[in-house]
Amino acid sequence: MSEKKLEKYVATLVEEKISDRPDLFLVEVKMLPSRKLMILVDGDKGIGIADCAAISRFVGFKLEEDNIIGEAYNLEVSSPGIDAALTLPRQYTKNIGRNVGIKMLDGSKREGTLKNLDNDNLIIEEKVKGEKGKKAVVTESSIPLSQVTETKVLISFK
Repeated sequence: MSEKKLEKYVATLVEEKISDRPDLFLVEVKMLPSRKLMILVDGDKGIGIADCAAISRFVGFKLEEDNIIGEAYNLEVSSPGIDAALTLPRQYTKNIGRNVGIKMLDGSKREGTLKNLDNDNLIIEEKVKGEKGKKAVVTESSIPLSQVTETKVLISFK
């Protein structure tokens, strides 16, 4: 089975397992060259170890039962790390109110508080430098997702 077909099959298994949990959602399934099958699942309020273990057992059992992967592999089920880029609309919604760093297509970077995801636009509140000698002004900006290459939640230890 090709890697893409395997990833699609595993995604179907995960969706089946979490179908009774509307608070959970699949972020990504990836078979890495190291033969690690990585499944990233998140939840509107996060995901616990018990949920990850249950998904792992279910998927692992089905893969073994159907003899899908012929060689040794490692199965890892986790939530995306705090430093992982946001990819799904649901991840943006989950992080409303948090500070985000945004890399733009033109290479520039922007920072602000995520206020909303409206259609295909990120709404952020950011400080914009005023003219020389004037204070920065807080303004709400709408950024088309088509102009964004990466959005990450910024972690503050203050």
